[in-house]
Amino acid sequence: MSSQPQIIARPKVMGIVNATPDSFSDGGRFLAPEAALDHARRLIAEGADILDVGAESTRPGAQPVTAEAEVERLVPLIAAIRAEGSVPVSVDTMKPQVARAAMAAGATIWNDVTALRHAPESLATAADLGCEVVLMHMKGEPRTMQAEPHYDDVVGEVAAFLAERARAAMAAGVAREKIWLDPGIGFGKHMLRHNLPLMAGLDRIVALGFPVLLGASRKAFIGALDGGAGPDQRLGGSIAAALAGASAGVAAVRVHDVRETVQALAVQAAIYKARSS
Repeated sequence: MSSQPQIIARPKVMGIVNATPDSFSDGGRFLAPEAALDHARRLIAEGADILDVGAESTRPGAQPVTAEAEVERLVPLIAAIRAEGSVPVSVDTMKPQVARAAMAAGATIWNDVTALRHAPESLATAADLGCEVVLMHMKGEPRTMQAEPHYDDVVGEVAAFLAERARAAMAAGVAREKIWLDPGIGFGKHMLRHNLPLMAGLDRIVALGFPVLLGASRKAFIGALDGGAGPDQRLGGSIAAALAGASAGVAAVRVHDVRETVQALAVQAAIYKARSS
């Protein structure tokens, strides 16, 4: 006799607002402040639980942006979003000075692709700000991360890295309940050789005991499974990845297509609930 299926909780949906000229998916579309704000409004209307705002692309080969340029793009946008509603804002930056400016403007989450390793003061800054922090795994840095990345056990190595970074953050004074983990799909991972096992092993990352953020939306591994489909042709695969993350117990999914993801997650949750009744 089979056991009753576990009812899954719908992950939060984090909508992406890229105020950058060169994001892999929508670079330049929302660089103008009013266009970025309009996009943020649309994502909120579509059901986003969190908005993740970034002003520096972290796509493979991306060139660095100065902290001053990031602040100039981000602060007015974050302030405008917060002035209009209560949806939490996450800032996607690796620079402590940008994180400080973003929190002063109303952001409450620091989403750092370097897991607080970019600057010597990153850990102390996170502790001082008292904000939520997303620690992401990335091998190398954006300009070099796809240069033949190697793992003997990608899930085990990513889990060990994230556990170590969580310990480092707590040792620096970041409260345990403020820490999120992100396995870094597509960051220093081979399209299929690493990303697929990592997706399949998400439950091992969840088992570390911290909320997990999954960012697989429109990633290249989806295109690799679909004959080279471009970023704007990866909606189906992005939803499949979000559903897989929900089944594994991730706490949030970071996505470009909010309305479609919210709908898919609602249907999945309803089906699981019906199975258990």
